[in-house]
Amino acid sequence: MTNNFLTLLNSYLRLRFAFSDSTIRALQDCQTLASLSRDFLSNTIQSIGSTTTLQSSQADYTQTLLSATLTNYQTCLDGLKETTSSSSSIRSVLLTPLTNGSMSYSVSLALFMHGWGAHYKKSGRSLSELNSNRILGFGRKILQQIGNNSVKVNQMVVVNPNGGGNFTNIRDAVAAAPNNTAAGNGYFLIYVVAGVYEEYVIIASNKKYIMMVGDGINQTIITGNRSVVDGWTTFNSATFAVTGQGFVATNITFRNTAGAIKHQAVAVRNGADLSTFYNCSFEAYQDTLYAHSMRQIYRECDVYGTVDFIFGNAAVIFQNCNLYPRLPMQGQFNAITAQGRTDINQNTGTSIQNCNISAAPDLATSNGTTKTYLGRPWKEYSRTVYMQSFMGSLIDPSGWTQWSGDFALSTLYYAEYNNSGPGSNTTSRVTLWPGYHVINATDAANFTVSNFILGDNWLPPTGVPYTSGLL
Repeated sequence: MTNNFLTLLNSYLRLRFAFSDSTIRALQDCQTLASLSRDFLSNTIQSIGSTTTLQSSQADYTQTLLSATLTNYQTCLDGLKETTSSSSSIRSVLLTPLTNGSMSYSVSLALFMHGWGAHYKKSGRSLSELNSNRILGFGRKILQQIGNNSVKVNQMVVVNPNGGGNFTNIRDAVAAAPNNTAAGNGYFLIYVVAGVYEEYVIIASNKKYIMMVGDGINQTIITGNRSVVDGWTTFNSATFAVTGQGFVATNITFRNTAGAIKHQAVAVRNGADLSTFYNCSFEAYQDTLYAHSMRQIYRECDVYGTVDFIFGNAAVIFQNCNLYPRLPMQGQFNAITAQGRTDINQNTGTSIQNCNISAAPDLATSNGTTKTYLGRPWKEYSRTVYMQSFMGSLIDPSGWTQWSGDFALSTLYYAEYNNSGPGSNTTSRVTLWPGYHVINATDAANFTVSNFILGDNWLPPTGVPYTSGLL
């Protein structure tokens, strides 16, 4: 099915002269996403094989791959909808295979969850079992720490725009990384010297286990300005995009400077399984951070934005981060999250733990009437949990807002647990929404690093500190 869809897409792209640039970009997105889905399905078959039992990590991996395949189909459709009316004929032709593919993989996911999935329970290993050394610092210090087994590095290159390194731009350094590095073989470390890098970086799915280290937030800066208004899809507006498994980034600022007036304009799009961002900053306005798919964590990061500025359909955890709503355009409101789960069997959602939610300087000094909400339901089974976090007074007492009428209000899962600060009072929350909950510690534990993304199994080799369970 996926191969047939790819063939159809390729036939359209051979006629690219007949279409607008925005339509071509949407078709190229679909081509990329369909190719990824083909790989995911191949990996699913290999994971299941002929066995009748799966380890919990294998089962979670399979559920992740099937969840991401569904997300890829939905993203393709969303991109086609964003393009101009000149592509309406293409949308009508592609709608049938997209719909059929989504239905087929939804059934596959349901069968898996009712078959294998019913017989496993997520559980990660404890930190004491892993007995892992922790890396204490990054940036320049990492150069001295590589040799002490905190992080296993196979090869290292230096990017310096002024010369004196191996490369003067990041893209060339990524291109030099080996293809399909196996887990455990060590990272390809790219050390990015302080500077402003005006380039669009893509870390493809065959560039696995890359670790990218900068000199610090606002020191090493990767910046671009693509936007939907300027003819890009949301998917390919990203300044920095990664799908390579096991990616780690630290001490880097990622920006999209298109501005609020250009609407959707992504700083980072992440569809990399087992990916980690530590001590990084993400700066844009609408749709800043696209946590697209797979399993990911953001630790001690700063995220700035306005409308839906953390969105996507990954299984993602934000831990010890600062979330900074900015001043939007006149007449707009802020929604911190817009989670995109489309199927109840997907293992996806956004978990925000021990974070700080405060107004960015422009919003704090605006003296305006901008409303800021914890999130809104982008897709039918949207799932977002805030726990053990500080919420400033900027959060509207209702907490959450609608997407469109009563869409998804009974099928979403929004929850809060043990938060603090003036914006955390749940008395006036959207209690009439069937999908809204104030949860206890037992329920909240399902959204921790250990249980939600099985982080104890894969985070220790990154050297990034984290909290396995609840505080």
